[in-house]
Amino acid sequence: MTTPDLNLLITLDVLLAEGSVARAAQRLRLSPSAMSRALARLRETTGDPLLVRAGRGLVATPRALELRERVGQLVQDAETLLRPAQAPNLKQLVRSFSIRSSEGFVENFGAPLIARVAEEAPGVRLCFMQKTRKESGALRDGSVDLETGVVGAEMGPELRVQALFRDRFIGVVRRAHPISEGEITSERYAAGKHICVSRRGLATGPVDDALSMLGLERDIATIVAGFSGALALARASDLIATVPARHSGTLRAGMHSFALPFTAPELTVSLIWHPRLQADPAHRWLRALVMDVCSVPDEPLA
Repeated sequence: MTTPDLNLLITLDVLLAEGSVARAAQRLRLSPSAMSRALARLRETTGDPLLVRAGRGLVATPRALELRERVGQLVQDAETLLRPAQAPNLKQLVRSFSIRSSEGFVENFGAPLIARVAEEAPGVRLCFMQKTRKESGALRDGSVDLETGVVGAEMGPELRVQALFRDRFIGVVRRAHPISEGEITSERYAAGKHICVSRRGLATGPVDDALSMLGLERDIATIVAGFSGALALARASDLIATVPARHSGTLRAGMHSFALPFTAPELTVSLIWHPRLQADPAHRWLRALVMDVCSVPDEPLA
């Protein structure tokens, strides 16, 4: 069975609307001869003359009159289907989004993000998931809609990335810690007892690399997997935690924070998603919302 040429639906719709080969040709920007050939194909396909001569004009056959409304609706539906997606009505949007993030993101950005979502799209629910390792499988299989974090070599090359903000390492100690009195030098910092944060259990990191350039080395007393654990230990002891400033903002409330007395690498925290969601209007709205919430500047260290 021969597959019909669906382009003929557009031609038929215009022919039936205009009732003239010449006017239909002009509307579709075809030559009169090309439109005549298209009418001949339509007659062959439908088995009906469709338009017949009546004096100097053409009139529709009963079959053409029967098809006119249906063809017009089909063409309109097809145009709507192929048109770029429109911005969603946020007040009526009902949808859940899964966001996988590094430790500290929910604690520092979750509340304002949820508040904005509730204000703009009350039917939207956010599901925050902890990022325990760097891999992009969850974005690929659709179990995660959006991810935040530092882009690593493990990330798939097809994923979309947009920078959210720059983060810097700072030192954090309990209130009235001895190091909080007087100038904090690189030597004083290195001489303290330190907590190393490493998901892989490593005893060195970018801060140690920066210190080594100065001929200094931290005294690592313990290693923990996350910032919250490091800050909990520092709050209850004389240990020094070194953590990213923006990711630890609410977690270090009531503690003494200080800028590192040497140059340490900064981190670029990014928004990551799969390209199949690139053009989705609701996903695009959520990405813009996360960007806006994360654009709030740092608070001064205390």
